[in-house]
Amino acid sequence: MSHELGISHFVAQVDTVGKGVLVFLLILSVASWYLIFTKGLANWLEARRAKLFLDKFWEYHSVDELAYSLKQGKPDNAFANLAAEGLAALRNASSHGLQKLAAAGGMSEFMTRALRNGIDQETARTENGLTILASAGSASPYIGLFGTVWAIYHALVQIGLSGQGTLDKVAGPVGEALIMTAIGLAVAIPAVFAYNAFNRRNRLWLAKLDAFAHDLFVMLTMGNAVEEKVKPELKSVGHAS
Repeated sequence: MSHELGISHFVAQVDTVGKGVLVFLLILSVASWYLIFTKGLANWLEARRAKLFLDKFWEYHSVDELAYSLKQGKPDNAFANLAAEGLAALRNASSHGLQKLAAAGGMSEFMTRALRNGIDQETARTENGLTILASAGSASPYIGLFGTVWAIYHALVQIGLSGQGTLDKVAGPVGEALIMTAIGLAVAIPAVFAYNAFNRRNRLWLAKLDAFAHDLFVMLTMGNAVEEKVKPELKSVGHAS
């Protein structure tokens, strides 16, 4: 009897509408787990690359040294990309002057727009895929609920046709209803957890990037050595002596 009333038995009772609901939930589940694994791995790898870049960045003594290092390879993280954007803006201003419309407002405004554009591009990139996770997390329970209501309707039809509510008449539709509910929750819960985790990571990541942009702005516009910006307390000690 347990074998007859297993999950495969209940799934076999699902009609066309129910199968459509199951397929849609399966697609949402596959898409959610694909994003969870790919974005999780990509975020981890980029965090490692960013740490390596920043460790080297704060050891540079001049803008020219930074520019030379970036020319050796393609930027592979958001911080290196932002540094490359800032250097490109600096070279553009140096080569063509500040007479162009894009440079209206002076060097500081020109550099601010260049760095802000880089941060905006990274913000858009970090949000890729989050819409799917948010949709899966919010819509899956309701899609499962629709399947549940449809299965309960089948149960009522079986009772009406048989004239009696015996277990063998209603077990299939009721089991189908419970499975729809469970599948909807199984799709939604991981998606919600992943969406919240990625949102938190993005907030922290962009906050660090924004702080780095401030340091980069000062370095590129003022022309100070990076070492002096990182260790101001050493300068104050030297002046005091």
